[in-house]
Amino acid sequence: MKICVISYDFWGYDKHIVETLCKKGIDAHHIKIANVTHSNFQERATNAISKVFLNKNLKTEKRQQFVLNSLAKIGHQDQILVLNPDAFDTSTLEEIKTYSKRLITYLYDSLERFPVEDEKLALFDKVFSFDITDIEKHGFEKLTNYIYLDHLSNKSQNPQMDLFYITSYDNKRVSYIKLLAKKLIALNLKFQIMIIGKKSWKNQLKNLFITVPENLSVIFSIKKICHKDLPSYYKNSKALLDLTRENQHGLSFRVFEAMALEKKIITDNSIIKDYDFYNPNNILVLDETCSNLTKSFFDQPYQKIPDEIYNYYMLDKWVDRVFRLS
Repeated sequence: MKICVISYDFWGYDKHIVETLCKKGIDAHHIKIANVTHSNFQERATNAISKVFLNKNLKTEKRQQFVLNSLAKIGHQDQILVLNPDAFDTSTLEEIKTYSKRLITYLYDSLERFPVEDEKLALFDKVFSFDITDIEKHGFEKLTNYIYLDHLSNKSQNPQMDLFYITSYDNKRVSYIKLLAKKLIALNLKFQIMIIGKKSWKNQLKNLFITVPENLSVIFSIKKICHKDLPSYYKNSKALLDLTRENQHGLSFRVFEAMALEKKIITDNSIIKDYDFYNPNNILVLDETCSNLTKSFFDQPYQKIPDEIYNYYMLDKWVDRVFRLS
């Protein structure tokens, strides 16, 4: 069987899908378009002019042509999975469809955040989504994100922090973090919070935070943390924080990374209570004022998720469901 995954893969998640397929003996290819960019200053300048005066993004066109050229090289596929379908023109998706018996997509962002036109969605033989609202409204098939990290028992770790969080800059999140930081300090808990973004956060965040003790950390940076380095940060903490984006109604990868490393989860996402792995000993759903955050939540030992539940969310099973391999 030949399967192709087409995606940006900015964070390095999608490559695990392809690796898992290859381990199953499938001829799998990954067309990664995030690395397709302008090759020199002249191309960047030309694209800037094109966007301003012609309302045309030449880099987008270059990326779409790269996908079509790559498909022409590897030939017809039994199945093609397109992630980020919002990034493609309808005509490009129509041409992609000619290369496969089965064209599918997984929406790991809500349609509110990244709209996809009906005419594009109609081209897919199956549309999977992690967003509960979109599933109920459009009849998509429900599919969560997956566990891609190797399992690691919490007993083999020695975390020095109580809570770790890394996030991109977001007004909603930063306002809530201010409230949470005060509560964490009052409880004498150790934490590290990293906020990453290109925005002018120096001015926006001036005087936002109260004074943070030296043994704690709130870091603002425009430099991204390499995805492969994140587990080392996770392992050094008892719990991971996961705050929802605006218009998000599903579970982020953070939840499944926490499951793999047996970390507790603190979140404002009440939807998590509806999943079979929910355990109030391991998962705390914060209220609006963080008043239900207690030190005892960190002190109680992590309770292992039953194997039959944990295994369901592993990437190996995810791949089987998406590509109908079992």
